[in-house]
Amino acid sequence: MALWFCRVCGLDYDESPWGADGRTPDHTWCSCCGTEFGFHDASLEAARQRRAQWLGAGAEWFYPNIRPAGWNLAQQLAQIPVDYQ
Repeated sequence: MALWFCRVCGLDYDESPWGADGRTPDHTWCSCCGTEFGFHDASLEAARQRRAQWLGAGAEWFYPNIRPAGWNLAQQLAQIPVDYQ
């Protein structure tokens, strides 16, 4: 199974919120950083800006009730796609 990683925080997903073609965002929200796919991550600059904002605010989970036990921010950030680091 292929994984897709949030362009802002690196959270893994089973399916791309950018659609099968990689160009059609579904405008859902990242469970971790609250990124609106297709808005906050529409460009490298937008993704970096959103990441800085999220980290600056303490990297809190958007949906804290689904934060995994033992969550490791550094490991997750390492999963950000290379083109969006």
